[in-house]
Amino acid sequence: MTCFCYILECSDGTLYTGWTVNIEKRLIQHNKGLGARYTRTRLPVKVVYVEEQPDKITALKRERAIKALPRKKKLELFL
Repeated sequence: MTCFCYILECSDGTLYTGWTVNIEKRLIQHNKGLGARYTRTRLPVKVVYVEEQPDKITALKRERAIKALPRKKKLELFL
C-alpha cells in the first residue's frame, strides 16, 4: 500500500509533519479540525511537501526522520 509523508504549513507559519495513505482526504480532515491536535488551533493548513513511500513502516520512519530535522532543513525540502 502506497503511503505519503507530508508537511503542512499552518496559519501561524509553523510546520506539521505527518503520514497518510490519502493526502487529499487527510488535508480535508486537518482543515475540518479532525486532524492532529496540533493543527486544530492553527487552521487553515496547506500542504507544502509530499513524499511517496512504499509502505506504512517506511512512511513512519521517514516521518520520524523529518520531525527530527531543524526547521531550516525542513524548509530546504520544499523551498
